[in-house]
Amino acid sequence: MQYAIKAVRRLQSASLTVEAADLPDARRQAERQGYAVMEIRAARRWPGLLSPRAADFPLLQFNQSLLILLQAGLSVVEAVETLAERETRADIRQVLARLTEHLNNGLSLSAALERQGAVFPALYIASVRANERTGALSEAIERFIAYRSQSELLRKRVISAAIYPAMILGVGALVIAFLLFYVVPRFSQVFQDLGERIPLMSRLLLQWGTFVHSHGVAVLSAGLVGVGLAVYAMRRPAVRALLMRQVQRLPRIGEYLRTYQLARFYRALGMLQRAGMPIITALDMALGLLPAAMHAALARARRDIGEGRSISTAFEQNGLTTAVSLRLLRVGERTGRMGEMLERSASFHDEDIAQAIDWFIRLFEPLLMIGIGIVIGVVVLLMYAPIFELAGSLQ
Repeated sequence: MQYAIKAVRRLQSASLTVEAADLPDARRQAERQGYAVMEIRAARRWPGLLSPRAADFPLLQFNQSLLILLQAGLSVVEAVETLAERETRADIRQVLARLTEHLNNGLSLSAALERQGAVFPALYIASVRANERTGALSEAIERFIAYRSQSELLRKRVISAAIYPAMILGVGALVIAFLLFYVVPRFSQVFQDLGERIPLMSRLLLQWGTFVHSHGVAVLSAGLVGVGLAVYAMRRPAVRALLMRQVQRLPRIGEYLRTYQLARFYRALGMLQRAGMPIITALDMALGLLPAAMHAALARARRDIGEGRSISTAFEQNGLTTAVSLRLLRVGERTGRMGEMLERSASFHDEDIAQAIDWFIRLFEPLLMIGIGIVIGVVVLLMYAPIFELAGSLQ
């Protein structure tokens, strides 16, 4: 079976496709070639709109439950066995059963997690492995729970704030589509004999209605095909990367997006640093959290740090800092609390971005309603303009 792999080698991201018996075998093949595996998934033979997507492993819930059981005095094996016994979903239970089997065979938790292929992210496995050496497994899990919770918080705030504007946009689009594809074609049949007596804009709108009335099936089919192609294109990494590059060029939005990407990077790097991982290794592990456009800058920063420069200087000279994060990094270097300062930088920027999103949504909602109202009003006015013209001619 073929597997698609996203990996890193020498601080350069790469995408591989290998033929392997299972996920662990695919991981081993990539690692033998010198790659650090970030993600593995089964390669789809016929990628398309209706391709099924495997359910994600509930990593945050798993860690929260595991931490409670470990703090209650259970061993790692007993805790994982307990979680496997209470799990009702077959695919998740199968993962936990394999994990229990590897633990019973004498593997450490990090090694057992690594044997599960792409189920557990490399950042999580690295954090667990670093803390196993010091016997602070519970602390590693606590830090990962905090990392994952904070990483998800901003995304949830964005989704919750966007629900109402999305509903307004959806309802407005349905009303406009109803007018253009149902009401206007019927009005066009009523006023088709008025000819040049209809104002130009109304005549163009009614001509559209006549076209839809005559070729309704073709218009509907073309619309569905267009929507399908748009959805398919949005699922392509190259298309998403192109759109992301265009968004990053916008003055304020691009800067907030860059800050968000750096905040994710800082949070992961801080977690790994607090786990005791060397900075060079941590940089390699956190590479996947930065967009491809920033990989070269991180490679230069990694080289500078390896040559003896401070983290703050290397990041500043390669454009990987903000005004706030630079000062916090310098504080971390003076006090020896680099991991904590990185996490504080991420928290500061997350809150700053959340406030900007709240402000944007509050401004965007009334503007969206006004825009949709204007479009609907113009369509209705153009439809009724022939009636007004006809009434004037009768007088």
